[in-house]
Amino acid sequence: MIRLTWRQFRTEAIIGIGAVLVVAVVLAITGPHLISVYRTAPDQLTSTYPTLQTALGVLLVVVPALTGVFFGAPLIARELETGTYRLAWTQSVTRLRWVVVKLAFVGLASSLLAEVFSLVAAWWANPIDITNATRFDPANFGMLGIVPFGYALFAFALGATTGLLFRRTLPAMAATLVGYVGVRYLVTFLVRPHFEAPLHETSALKMANSPTSGVGFNFSRGSGGLSLTAQNPNIPNGWGLSAEIVDKSGHAPTSAFLSRACPQFTGPVQGVGRLAGGSHGRAGANDSMQSCIESVATRFHLLLTYQPANRYWPFQIYETALFVVLGLALAGLTLWWVRRRVA
Repeated sequence: MIRLTWRQFRTEAIIGIGAVLVVAVVLAITGPHLISVYRTAPDQLTSTYPTLQTALGVLLVVVPALTGVFFGAPLIARELETGTYRLAWTQSVTRLRWVVVKLAFVGLASSLLAEVFSLVAAWWANPIDITNATRFDPANFGMLGIVPFGYALFAFALGATTGLLFRRTLPAMAATLVGYVGVRYLVTFLVRPHFEAPLHETSALKMANSPTSGVGFNFSRGSGGLSLTAQNPNIPNGWGLSAEIVDKSGHAPTSAFLSRACPQFTGPVQGVGRLAGGSHGRAGANDSMQSCIESVATRFHLLLTYQPANRYWPFQIYETALFVVLGLALAGLTLWWVRRRVA
């Protein structure tokens, strides 16, 4: 049964392994130079192999999804679409064993392939990762570490399940991609922030760096009047969830208060807009913003909500476990459906 499964998916497997080997060779050739740049001129890292950095980032995002689309979706859908499953189930192999071997062999192999690719990329990108210190950022968190294995396993199981339900390969591939992207989005922005309760930190409202990081401020006028908001904190290798300007009761400054505290911004708006730490806006905006912040700081402070950098690996484990469990649940549903419903 394993030999038959390999024969059916050897083309996809050879293409996948070959692609990983090609990327690994390219990274092995360019990696030493990247390390040299990091040691001698780290400020030039972003301009070193920019095309390769972009391409690698795209691959790290799409490889787990491709596992579901090209390995998972055709797994059963192709058999049902062509009717060859009837022949397979009349042999000595039971339908349950037939599905178990396919799910276990192809699913585990493709997920490990995705993780190997991630590990190779992590080695190459390590100097950039150290310099940027943004590995907890939502855009980067899912690229490296151990989560690609969980993503790929889930995508594969989702593809197998959709293939079983749709009984057509192309619709199953499309549904797998949509479902995978949707689940990843929900976990990233709705589930991941709550793996552990975030930390809160209060600090004085000032233009200089806060105890945790530099925080910029946005001053604007709208239909509701004046408003002053803080940007999310940039925490090295951490995840800044929110930054709020509040008083002791947790209330934000009102438009009336801002009009009194910042009279320089109460006239007609002429370029007054996004003033991040006083670095944007018209000439003299820095002094005006400084004066405004000092006035507001008499009653209000900065409340930071964030996930610290030391939670990166626990969050990696939590998210990997979540996607592995989801993948196993889908695999269980597939086994039940084949045994009870497919005829």
